Amino acid sequence: MTSFKTLDDIGDIHGKRVLVRVDLNVPMNDGAVADDTRIRAAMPTIKELSDKGAIVLLLAHFGRPKGAKDPKQSLSRVVGGVEDVLGHSVMFIPECVGEGAKAGIAVLAAGDVAILENTRFNPGEETNDPAFADALAEVGDLYVNDAFSAAHRAHGSTEGIARRLPAY
Repeated sequence: MTSFKTLDDIGDIHGKRVLVRVDLNVPMNDGAVADDTRIRAAMPTIKELSDKGAIVLLLAHFGRPKGAKDPKQSLSRVVGGVEDVLGHSVMFIPECVGEGAKAGIAVLAAGDVAILENTRFNPGEETNDPAFADALAEVGDLYVNDAFSAAHRAHGSTEGIARRLPAY
């Protein structure tokens, strides 16, 4: 049986870009997070990584945009809810792969937390396209899956990336 690596096995991550798959698919009401249960569930992992000096890059989906950008399903809408629970500012990066994502990540420092744009805006997410998983892996050094609710899906940000980076 394969043993899973946990944060206890991660070692020195100061300054490392850690892609963390979380569940931010939260209910909204009048533009605000209506129930932050899923955000609160991810906080122990996010805080531990940030406290150890990682550059924490949150990967998530929001809604079902079917591979197309839709402002109503942008993760920019949940930044305030994440900041409220975390207790400090969180950067939003309007891409999850490519040069836009790399440029946004480049300004982050050890301990910073950022949310990358909805992974499902890319058609390669739900099809687990190897090119999309490769592109995700290019923006990180390590991968942590903290999204139990999405762990059963063979998507680029859950299964694909875990084959390309050291995974925990």
